[in-house]
Amino acid sequence: MNLEEMKRKYAYTLARVGLNVQKGQTVLVEAAIEGSAFTPVFCEECYKLGASNVVVHYLDQANLKVASLYRSKEDVEKVEDWEVLQNQKYLDEGACYVRLEGVNPKLMEDLPEEKANAVFAHVDAVRNIMRKASRDKHCQWLIAMIPTKEWADYIMPDVEESKRLEELWKLLLKLCYIDETNDVVQTWKEKRDRNHERGKKIDAYHFTKFHYTASNGTDLVVELTPDSKFSYERKDDGISFTPNIPTEEICTTPEKYGTNGVVYASRPLVLGGKSVENFGFRFENGKVVEVIANEGKEMLEALVRMDENACYLGECALVEYHSPISMSHRVYYTTLIDENASCHLALGRGLNVQQPKDSRYTFNDSKIHIDFMIGTSDMHIVGTTEDGKEVVIFDQGDFML
Repeated sequence: MNLEEMKRKYAYTLARVGLNVQKGQTVLVEAAIEGSAFTPVFCEECYKLGASNVVVHYLDQANLKVASLYRSKEDVEKVEDWEVLQNQKYLDEGACYVRLEGVNPKLMEDLPEEKANAVFAHVDAVRNIMRKASRDKHCQWLIAMIPTKEWADYIMPDVEESKRLEELWKLLLKLCYIDETNDVVQTWKEKRDRNHERGKKIDAYHFTKFHYTASNGTDLVVELTPDSKFSYERKDDGISFTPNIPTEEICTTPEKYGTNGVVYASRPLVLGGKSVENFGFRFENGKVVEVIANEGKEMLEALVRMDENACYLGECALVEYHSPISMSHRVYYTTLIDENASCHLALGRGLNVQQPKDSRYTFNDSKIHIDFMIGTSDMHIVGTTEDGKEVVIFDQGDFML
């Protein structure tokens, strides 16, 4: 394998399959500074597809960490006018945007939880500028990864140090269904079609609720609405794009006030660059009423208080335990990949906050959308249909339908 050629094929996949950059379009890029060697390769692939301008803003988490130690929490969280202006102009003109994430799991280890939470709040607030544009203007968007040495060293201690970064690149390419000979556009079209068909199969049952159970103590009921669809509507007048690469999920938005019970996370959650593990939430009438954690409890409690709706669910997603990412037998310490190894839920904003005005149901809206992973090898999910019939959707972690 010529790894440099494969990195370019990955960049092409992100630009073409992920964003589907249009001729004359501006591309806004948030890129981890640790991955700056790859960013120009991606930008060139965007230009080859006809982008008129590719505007790169580097995310410097190390500098944000230093600033958090010397500035007040309120100052760190504040979004400056220039941060809005540097993005909004392009978004108003029809730009699409991409987040190229790099992972440095040790960077924030020694940072107090309050400081790490302030860094998270600032970065997430800036990203909300782009998220709002994706909802209001229906622009394309994408989240993808850049392998970094810090990330490779952290998750691949079993690999010879000099080979870790190369092996991480090879693994990421595999998880993204990219090999030396395949047509990535066709490969991803077939993958999207399979997910769409599975979503239609779930929707055909008209489920009103899901009951999740697992041996780790999870016992949770999530209510769905008639508008909670796992399949997506295809629109001939829209630009097709793939917002997450890699992805294995089908997902929907549940009823805001319809979640009850307890759920435990099965993988770490990274907030503000700081990892939180071994936690759970207790819900009553949709709302988180208890955070269950020994470490990281302060961060999680701050998370569910980010606004009045941060404590309600906005997403439930189905992912088989025996998916390619899970079967790689690694924890990646980044939500984008870890969420695609496991069924997951998300606190905060729903995937679709627009409902018919006469609907008696409610989708959640919030300034946050934070996924956390709950899938296990023994996860059992039972769906209840409109006529009260119970159907096993998942058993031993995998689809049964």
